[in-house]
Amino acid sequence: MMRVVVLGAGFGGLELSARLTAAVGDEVDITLIDKEAAFVFGFSKLDMMFGEKTPDAIRIPYRTLEKPGVRFHQETIHSIDPIERRVVTDGGTYDADVCVVALGADVDPSATPGLVDSGYEFYSVAGAERVRQILPTFDSGAAVVGVCGPSFKCPPAPSEAAILLDDFLRARGVRDATSVTLVMPFGAPVPPSPDTSEALLARFAERDITFVGQHTIANLDAARKVTVLDDGTELPCDLLLAIPVHHVPAVVEASGLTVDGWIPVDRATLATRFPDVYAIGDVTSVGTAKAGVFAEGAARVVADHLIAQIRGSDEPDPYDGAATCYIEFGDDLVGRVDVDFFSGPSVTGVFTDPSEAVATEKAEFATDRRARWFDG
Repeated sequence: MMRVVVLGAGFGGLELSARLTAAVGDEVDITLIDKEAAFVFGFSKLDMMFGEKTPDAIRIPYRTLEKPGVRFHQETIHSIDPIERRVVTDGGTYDADVCVVALGADVDPSATPGLVDSGYEFYSVAGAERVRQILPTFDSGAAVVGVCGPSFKCPPAPSEAAILLDDFLRARGVRDATSVTLVMPFGAPVPPSPDTSEALLARFAERDITFVGQHTIANLDAARKVTVLDDGTELPCDLLLAIPVHHVPAVVEASGLTVDGWIPVDRATLATRFPDVYAIGDVTSVGTAKAGVFAEGAARVVADHLIAQIRGSDEPDPYDGAATCYIEFGDDLVGRVDVDFFSGPSVTGVFTDPSEAVATEKAEFATDRRARWFDG
């Protein structure tokens, strides 16, 4: 019986656990650990933030997870020993034959002066809930949706937030009294796909959303009602909706797994330099965008590697860094970009125009994952 300890129950941890138990459930003992009580799709935070769903509606409690052979523990991880493959939590100690680190990236609002006291972040559930409360009170002034660091989860999300904010303000009849500016560290909204970027820039132009590329938010001066960019440029700002600086969880940094802030892995197998320790998703420096759908793809590769090991079969294909991302364009229309980081000589991103049909596809994507990951 192979003991597999999975740290983090996001896209990566859930996909890995479900795939393993479906294929070799009688031959693995899977312990899945997460500090949260419920799973939340990243994109559903925007639904909640703009009043489309309630905070309770976007939460899927882990207690509903009914996968045979998977034991979920809501616990806080205190230490990870990658040499001994030993994990200590506030609930006990777990020794593993295989350990998979899927703890994602943490957000750090305190890294940007002024953000905690005077701005709002929407990349955590709690932060998005706070934004949900204050948005109905924003009737006039300059709104800035801004990225605070060079690397962050879900690259299309800032663009989506700016577009949906525009929708929200128009629906309330106050758009003419406001401005919306988007600040991103990239020269284009979605660098792997020029077609996607062009479509988003066209949407921005349509909606009078100002795009400021190749910059990040350095600080917020609420007293002067400005936000300062990394080059010292100042933008008028009455409301900052920020994507905070990202870094690995402190327990990962303390484990010795990281190099230059992230966990390096073999690109083909997601193996770390420690035997039988893997890392998937946002916590790594594998080279894809940081997004749940890429963590899911990496989890499939690790699961298939372990299945092959148990069965004595051939090794699976290497990780291709391919995934589908859905992008909100406003007016209930959703576009899609199919990104492939590793299969060819360069990164590609194939764009599908926004439509109601793709919006339906996005909803089906969530329904499928929920059934696959939680139902017995």
